[in-house]
Amino acid sequence: MSFQNKVVIVTGSSSGIGAAIAIKFAEEGAKVVIVGRNQEKLNNVAKKCGKPLMLVADVTKEEDAKRIVDETVKVFGKLDVLVNNAGIGRTSTITADNAMEIFDKVMSTNLRAPVYLTHVAAPHLVKTKGNIVNISSVAALRIIMPEVFAYSASKAALDHFSRAVALELASSGVRVNTVNPGPVKTEIIENMGASQEEQAARFKHMEDRTALKRISDSEEIADLVLFVASDKAKAITGSSYVSDNGMLL
Repeated sequence: MSFQNKVVIVTGSSSGIGAAIAIKFAEEGAKVVIVGRNQEKLNNVAKKCGKPLMLVADVTKEEDAKRIVDETVKVFGKLDVLVNNAGIGRTSTITADNAMEIFDKVMSTNLRAPVYLTHVAAPHLVKTKGNIVNISSVAALRIIMPEVFAYSASKAALDHFSRAVALELASSGVRVNTVNPGPVKTEIIENMGASQEEQAARFKHMEDRTALKRISDSEEIADLVLFVASDKAKAITGSSYVSDNGMLL
């Protein structure tokens, strides 16, 4: 799957799934734009991506999101693939005092940011007949834990948004799809404030809930993203690809 001379934006690419996606695209010849909030982590990923365009940005801020697309086109002259990977997870029950604070924060990152980035990137993707891959979750399809109502809602909405935009942009030759991972070994649980012991317990719990009794690594998800973004998937749009080791089973 060669992406020679293709220009690819990967948000949230300073670690985890996003970093793996960016590195895989670079290995296949793409000109990669890596985006994240942590300069040091981006520097580490950049070393594995050849000569990427590195942008420190917060995708929840419209001016930052627009700058991501504008800088990409300014430097590389076009945009072929947008991977909306940046996302957060937060726990809260619906009766908790901070329920709406958590909901708004999660929705801002997991839904509004991809919507706005799609809005500003679409004209450029129409020119190249490019495509969008949104990183969703099995939480869009099943409630994994009751205290992640905001996360589950955000990913379900992202899936349906992707289908709606896939239909709208199909006549322009632009494809839009989602990849829905199950449990993956990333920093997302750590970033939710969990201790080392809590992280190990949660990963073990998730592993036990999969049919294959395993947790994926980020590279497995990256491989799927590259397939969906490639010409091998030229007939695929408005689809959601689950990679969850049988968790939904």
